Amino acid sequence: MNKTASSVWTECLSFIEDNIKQQAYKTWFEPIKPIKLSGEALTIQVPSKFFYEWLEEHYIKLLRVALVKQLGEDAKLIYDVRMENNYSSNNPHTVKIPSSNRNPITPQGVAFPLDINKRELKNPFIIPGIQKVKIESQLNPNYNFESFVEGDSNRLARSAGMAVANKPGGTSFNPLLIYGGVGLGKTHIAHAIGVEIKDKYPDKTVLYISSEKFTQQYIDSVKGNTRNDFIHFYQMIDVLIIDDVQFLSGKTGTQDVFFHIFNHLHQNGKQVILTSDKAPVDMQDIEQRLLSRFKWGLSAELQAPDYETRVSILQNKLYRDGVEMPEEIVEYIAKNIKSNVRELEGVLISMIAQASFNRKEFTLALTKQIVDKFVKNTKREVSIDYIQKIVSNYFELDVATLQSKTRKRHIVQARQLAMYFAKRMTKASLASIGSQIGKRDHATVLHACKTVDNLTETDKQFRKYVDDLTKKLTF
Repeated sequence: MNKTASSVWTECLSFIEDNIKQQAYKTWFEPIKPIKLSGEALTIQVPSKFFYEWLEEHYIKLLRVALVKQLGEDAKLIYDVRMENNYSSNNPHTVKIPSSNRNPITPQGVAFPLDINKRELKNPFIIPGIQKVKIESQLNPNYNFESFVEGDSNRLARSAGMAVANKPGGTSFNPLLIYGGVGLGKTHIAHAIGVEIKDKYPDKTVLYISSEKFTQQYIDSVKGNTRNDFIHFYQMIDVLIIDDVQFLSGKTGTQDVFFHIFNHLHQNGKQVILTSDKAPVDMQDIEQRLLSRFKWGLSAELQAPDYETRVSILQNKLYRDGVEMPEEIVEYIAKNIKSNVRELEGVLISMIAQASFNRKEFTLALTKQIVDKFVKNTKREVSIDYIQKIVSNYFELDVATLQSKTRKRHIVQARQLAMYFAKRMTKASLASIGSQIGKRDHATVLHACKTVDNLTETDKQFRKYVDDLTKKLTF
């Protein structure tokens, strides 16, 4: 007998009815209508967005088991959701949203010896005084490999991430360092690896943390005289994911404690995953012994996505949000937003908000209006190398002369201007700016900035230099 949407759903319902209370069955399953069966994908219609969210949160495991019984391991569930809030002035319509098909990530309970210094071990994530440490992984289950679109720009990082997720601590990619510019998906991949490991190895303790939070916890442990507890806590982790590791620069105490934690984890076959906005070779103010460890495993770069990948990212986002948009609009966004994925998604969210709240149709005119605002408001990230190049060209010098020890007045002024713009236009520390512009110290950079401010106010010619260079670096 050929399977139909109705016959498959009827079989699923009889299984579900046997496994939940009658009242819950009547409330949450009787109103559902089977719509379509396409291969292993069953589409069901639910009365509202709230209804869909409730099923995903409370009954996804049950639905999954029922569907696999009927359609096999590759079974997929798609919700046809009746939208109360319409994107245009037409009649209410439905949107199709695929099931996330995953349970929330559960905290990992860890037992540990309590006789360390005859004191209880503190978990920096919870209020002190609790004996059993429950480690929340801090992972976002929406950042998974299914929602990460692969392209030439990220294939190496994604493949390495999958290899690590399949065998944490057991590959040569330890540590795995993922680096690249803003909004290219570093945090997404880091979470995806953690989420995949929790799916495959529920007993492993996975922890995601930003380097700022790690630093703050370390400072608190020093203040509270619990530094050893802090180290022991992190040494219990099976998979440690540290985001934005470049922010450890200049923090010698935190680097020192991280060095000991890293060594312990690495020697015990635990997995370390790091993300950074720059390659290890470009990191400033980080101890050499730590940098050399960052290079032990694999450093995988994420680059800006090409046009085809940008189109795929937009289509994937629309599919997951259950929104339909004309192809020409998707292509227009992909052609005009080139810098990063975050901006691509930002344009889509703005489009959906405009259409939803202002009752506007998705049109090319609306798209152009939103894209123009994004392009106009996007400040190009300027690097210290780029600043040195522009300043050198302006004064007809080469970069080596700018960085040299010479004290000739016009070269000193050019060097001071490079330091001044690096301080103004980048997030780099004074020490980092100094070491990149001729191996000077932070005091030299501070002096340069003050000198430029003073000369701008008192010297007309110098003010012209500042204005000209500002224009060149801004546009």
